[in-house]
Amino acid sequence: MNLNLTGKTALVCGSTKGIGRATAVELALLGANVTLIARNEEKLRETVEILDTSLSQLHRYIVADFSDHENVKDAIEDYLRLCPDVHILINNTGGPAGGPIIEADTEQFIKTFQMHVINNQFLAQSVVPSMKKAGFGRIVNIISTSVKQPIIGLGVSNTIRGAVASWSKTMSLELGQFGITSNNVLPGFTKTSRLDAILEMRSTSQGQSIAATAEQMEATIPIRRFTEAEEVAAAVAFLCSPAAASISGINLPVDGGKTESM
Repeated sequence: MNLNLTGKTALVCGSTKGIGRATAVELALLGANVTLIARNEEKLRETVEILDTSLSQLHRYIVADFSDHENVKDAIEDYLRLCPDVHILINNTGGPAGGPIIEADTEQFIKTFQMHVINNQFLAQSVVPSMKKAGFGRIVNIISTSVKQPIIGLGVSNTIRGAVASWSKTMSLELGQFGITSNNVLPGFTKTSRLDAILEMRSTSQGQSIAATAEQMEATIPIRRFTEAEEVAAAVAFLCSPAAASISGINLPVDGGKTESM
């Protein structure tokens, strides 16, 4: 199986913690040059230091705040002037605060749509020309199992994640002829700061401890545990590899079997 990404350059968004960081680590292990994107420069420096360089990979980072589209735009444009060749784009951005959809105000939808759909669109437009030139491109969006089965209490997130899934599917139809794939990885309950926030929200609403809430949630998962960030990253890395050249336009749950739909 050809998993070799030597000579390929990957942009990994939200890459200083959780799934984004684990994905950056995995891509570097497969030989890719990794460029991290996040807003905390100190954490970016720390993450660059842990990435594998045994195959002479060159790793970089970009400081950008995804809540500020113009900041992202300027940062990416500056980077591409120096490093124009990008083969892999990992779209990964933290989700919005939880809550019932009926209580969400218009601004929450607009802000979340911009952070996810608009930034994804700009990033894709920026790097697809170099992917076409290389005849190789991978776009992987790390979203949520809510694409298949909405999660109660995450109204805005459910809505915007669905929009990203449709965006990605459309990209796959348009770009396949150029050797570019576009796929979505759907993490379930994964050990990240996002899960910590969900546990806190649910424990508060149910009037019980976080430990009790976690035990209840794990009982709903067929493998009876939360997913590790590294397990999600392994799926992302496979979709980026040459071996996955014919896999495009899919939604891949990595959730321990929890999603009940096919």
